[in-house]
Amino acid sequence: MEAYPSSPLHLLRSLRHNRGLVLALAAREIAARYRGSLLGLAWALVQPIFMLAIYTFVFSEVFKARWPGGSGSRTEFALVLFSGLLVFNLFSEVFNRAPTLIVGNANYVKKVVFPLEVLPWVSVLTAMFSLAVNLVVWLLFYLVSTGLPPVTALLAPVVMLPMVLFMTGVAWLLSALGVFLRDTAQITAIITTAVMFLTPIFYPIDAIPASLRPFLNINPLAPIVAQMRDVLIWGKGLDPVLYPICLLVSALVFVGGFAFFQRTRRGFADVL
Repeated sequence: MEAYPSSPLHLLRSLRHNRGLVLALAAREIAARYRGSLLGLAWALVQPIFMLAIYTFVFSEVFKARWPGGSGSRTEFALVLFSGLLVFNLFSEVFNRAPTLIVGNANYVKKVVFPLEVLPWVSVLTAMFSLAVNLVVWLLFYLVSTGLPPVTALLAPVVMLPMVLFMTGVAWLLSALGVFLRDTAQITAIITTAVMFLTPIFYPIDAIPASLRPFLNINPLAPIVAQMRDVLIWGKGLDPVLYPICLLVSALVFVGGFAFFQRTRRGFADVL
C-alpha cells in the first residue's frame, strides 16, 4: 500500500513542486465561474458592491444601526460591517466547499496519478481572489466616502495570513471527512450560519455581556475580524499578544489538517 508522507517538510515540498498546477487550476476555476455570463469577470466586482449597498441600507436605514465609538455615520457603519464580512466570506467559501473537494473530483482518485493534496490549496486560492476583489471594493468605497485609509491598512494581508493557514488546514480535514461521511456538507452549512451570527460582524464585541466574551476565544474568526477592523478603520497595528497566538494556532491546524488528509487518503479509492 502506498505511503503518503504527512510531515510539514513534505507539505512544503508538495506546494513547491505543484505550485504551477495549483495556479493553473485556480485560474481555470475562476474563469469557469464567470464563463458564459454577460458581464464576465465584472460580476466579481458587481456582487460585493451590490451586497455592500444592501447591508448598508438594511442596517443603517431600516434598523438605524450606528457603530459605537465611531462617528455614528451610515458610511462608517457600512465600512465596519463590510470589513468583518471580508473575513467571513473567505471562511464561508472554503468551509462550505471543502467537504465535496474529493467527492466531486473522484476521477482524480480512481483514474490518474494526481496530487490530491493540492485541491484544498486551489479552493483557498480561489477564495483569496474573491477576498482581493472585495478588499478593492472596500478601499474604493472608503476613498470615495471618507478619504485615504490609515497607513495600517497595508497590514491587511498580514492579518489574513493566519486565516489562510487555518482555512487550508480545515479544508484538508473536511475534504477527507467528506469522503467517509457524506453528511459533512450539511453539517458545515449549519455551522456556517451559526458562525455568522456568533462572530462580531454585525455588532461590536462590547455588545456581548462581559461574562460571555471569553467564549469568543473559541471562535477563530473573532480575533481576525477585530484585527482586520483595527488595521483598516481604526488605524491600529497588530496586537502583539493576540496575533502571534492566532498565527501559532493556525499553523497547528494547517499542519494537523494536512497530516489527517495524508493519513486517510489511502482509503479514498475504496470508498469512492
